[in-house]
Amino acid sequence: MENQTASVKKIGFNYGLILALLVVGLSVIVYVLGLHLDQPWWQSVLNFIFMAVCIIYGLKAFKKDNGGFLSLGEALKTGLVIAIVSGIIGSIFTYIFITVIEPDFITQMLEVTQEKMIEQNPNMTQEQMDMAMGMTEKFMSPWIMFAMGLIASLFFGFIISLIAGLIMKQPRPNHE
Repeated sequence: MENQTASVKKIGFNYGLILALLVVGLSVIVYVLGLHLDQPWWQSVLNFIFMAVCIIYGLKAFKKDNGGFLSLGEALKTGLVIAIVSGIIGSIFTYIFITVIEPDFITQMLEVTQEKMIEQNPNMTQEQMDMAMGMTEKFMSPWIMFAMGLIASLFFGFIISLIAGLIMKQPRPNHE
């Protein structure tokens, strides 16, 4: 059992690091291209694909190191370790990005959000606009964005691990 725990940690850390590098690298590319305020849809799609691929390959590596066996519990543990490692690193990058690299990012995002609100609902009163912007501003604090990044990583990591684990599971004989 000790080898399995060490294996979960080792594989989870390695694939989590790979996933974090892919996600942070994509964020840097989006920033360099000047698209960071637009939040392009394809960035989210690629991040999800990166996560799915890293978790699936992580589960394959665990299964290979585990004599070809993989329980659903092991799949969930491995996938969640991958997700938490990448989520922590990605959230740290986001925090550094919005506090050091691009300290005006939140202000710029609020301006873009307000412009989109006016465009989508030109009849919105000033009171409604102030209320909506107040809520938006609360969700754009660096610590809330850090927490939301972690929560999103864990949520999608769990879903991907669950589906991949159900497909890839191979219980030991007389076990499960």
